[in-house]
Amino acid sequence: MDKRWNQLGELLVNYSMKVQPGEKVMIAMIETESYPLMHAIYEHVIKAGGYPQVQFLSEELNRLALEFGSEEQYGWVPDIEMYGMEWADVYFGLRGAHNLNTFWDVPSDKLQALRKAMGKVSSARWEKTRWCLLRVPNDALAHQAEVDLNTIMDMWFNSCLLDWPKVSQEWQGWADKLNKGKEVHVIGKGTDLTLSVEGRTWDVARGIGNMPDGEIATSPVTSSVNGHIYFDFPGVLGGRLVEDIRLEFNHGKLVSATSSTNQDFLQAVLNTDPGASKIGEFALGTNPEVTHFCKDILIDEKIGGTMHIAMGRAYPRTGGKNQSAIHWDIIKDLREEGQIFLDDQLIFENGKILL
Repeated sequence: MDKRWNQLGELLVNYSMKVQPGEKVMIAMIETESYPLMHAIYEHVIKAGGYPQVQFLSEELNRLALEFGSEEQYGWVPDIEMYGMEWADVYFGLRGAHNLNTFWDVPSDKLQALRKAMGKVSSARWEKTRWCLLRVPNDALAHQAEVDLNTIMDMWFNSCLLDWPKVSQEWQGWADKLNKGKEVHVIGKGTDLTLSVEGRTWDVARGIGNMPDGEIATSPVTSSVNGHIYFDFPGVLGGRLVEDIRLEFNHGKLVSATSSTNQDFLQAVLNTDPGASKIGEFALGTNPEVTHFCKDILIDEKIGGTMHIAMGRAYPRTGGKNQSAIHWDIIKDLREEGQIFLDDQLIFENGKILL
């Protein structure tokens, strides 16, 4: 087995989650490709004195529920998964990549009902556990990124095995400067968006909650969001690619949402609940080793030189107040064209942070 699996397992258990003797650890192994990482995490949880429990999940199984199940079945919030959030001190979600076309013929309303149920489990995870999520690469992810498997594996391991204390110190310095500002203004292709961050804080993602990690995020004052934003990268959620998303806001209210593909799915997601149509997060990607767009949120939001917003649930730790079952990150590439101003000071240009 590639020795980097063991290195990453040790990093996740001892640095990211700091598992202590006696702690209960839930390892969600999602798709079979995540087995090597599950094995490494299990070993190091045992060595740390913890009590690991493994569960297996799969999007292929979700498809069976959507294909053959009733509305009550595919909209059901799984009891054991919810209990796991009550039981566990620590949660690892090892999300193996899957074929994005798995749900190609599933009606949007059915898929959204499934995602809403899964969102309730996700909310419980946020509230009740220390957690870390990963997208484990495989041939499907390489295909999505339009590169070979070796390239995507090397990129992924390199972006996970950073010197996290060192890079986190630099990023914290940027966050300290961002915390002094009140208004953010983003200009780019099809984009002119302003939002207030007054009274909010910027949080550094330092290899704890996600892996690979690397972003600086806050939650805007909901009512302050004005203007429009266009996303060069497709939005990805539930196996659906939503191309050419354009959103327009007026004092925090979403007044227009269009896309060139899966328009019905876009509308369904944004109408999940009252908070789903509001921006819950604004963030900058900072990981220098994440360079290829993989059509996967957990990886793509970390691309250095990009920014993203999340529709729906806000981060309470940054002062965010918006609540929703949805937290949908949509990434905008600013590496070739884009500027960000903080209180009229240029802090970002063409992929470079100028703080």
